[in-house]
Amino acid sequence: MSTPKFDEGRLMQVLVAPIVSEKATMVAEKSNAVTFKVLQNATKPEIKAAVELLFKVEVKGVSVLNTKGKTKRFGKTMGRRDNVRKAYVLLKEGQELNLSGEAA
Repeated sequence: MSTPKFDEGRLMQVLVAPIVSEKATMVAEKSNAVTFKVLQNATKPEIKAAVELLFKVEVKGVSVLNTKGKTKRFGKTMGRRDNVRKAYVLLKEGQELNLSGEAA
C-alpha cells in the first residue's frame, strides 16, 4: 500500500495545539502517546503525516475523539463552548516527542 501524499500547507494547520493535562500526561507515561487538539475535519492519515513531518518521529497509530462543547452560563446569558477533536498519537518504541520540536 503506497503512502498518500498530502499538501504540506494543510499538514502545518492540522495540529492546533498540544493538550497538556493530568490525563494526557498519564497516557503519555503509560503508553508512549501524545495528545493533540486537531482540526474538526482532520483525518487519521493526515494527523499521522503531520506529526511525522513536524516532529520527525515515527507514528505507530492514531486514535481520534470528538468532544461536544458544554453549555455554560456567562453572566446572564447562556453560552456554549466549542466542540473539540482530540488525537491520541501512539509513537513507536524508542521514539520520544518533546513539544519543543526536537525528537530524541
